[in-house]
Amino acid sequence: MARKDNAADAANAGRLKQIALTYKMTRKADKMIGLVLAAVGIGTLGVFLAIGFLIDHPVFLGILGLLVALLATAIVFGRRAERAAFGQMEGQPGAAAAVLDNIGRGWTTTPAVAMNRNQDVVHRAVGKAGIVLVAEGNPNRVKSLLAAEKRKMNRVVADVPVHDIIVGQGEGLVELKKLRTTMLKLPRVLTGPQVTVTNDRLRALGDLLSNMPLPKGPMPKGMKLPKGGPKGR
Repeated sequence: MARKDNAADAANAGRLKQIALTYKMTRKADKMIGLVLAAVGIGTLGVFLAIGFLIDHPVFLGILGLLVALLATAIVFGRRAERAAFGQMEGQPGAAAAVLDNIGRGWTTTPAVAMNRNQDVVHRAVGKAGIVLVAEGNPNRVKSLLAAEKRKMNRVVADVPVHDIIVGQGEGLVELKKLRTTMLKLPRVLTGPQVTVTNDRLRALGDLLSNMPLPKGPMPKGMKLPKGGPKGR
């Protein structure tokens, strides 16, 4: 029993430490976070107390108001912490990959399936919506990366829809903070087994490319890499 209590205390201490760390990180980007949370908590409690005195039930409404105030403060803190985190990640290499890693169950993500010398990069996610190619970098440069990756997908999984998203700010681009929502809104067209088969095909393609022997030294002029995988019989 004592061991369980110690484990629970350790878990609570870790949770409080995580909240404190999140608050410190949020405050670096959102200087008003303390005042906003205080205003939300005190304001919510004050409204419930005022109603309690009006209907002659201040104790009951005070307790209820305290619980609602804590909930409202937690919700506001979570949203502002998320906004601050996305603000700090915006424009950083690999930011989209970090979002994809936390998109939720049912998705398999592979970071940096394509990249150029300017560090523009394309990540891949596979789920019931099909294949989603997510590019981050210069919008004009990543279009060629996306086109090449789409051609590769069509050779291997031609029966699976392929979507492309370019992360950024501007017309035709998807903001980093809206990436997860945008992907979850895509229509689901594959079943679970179909997603598994698609992942297996893409994994086989990756293994084939990684095991492909490459000549040492500079590539001779006119030499071309073989296209796609082995042809079906």
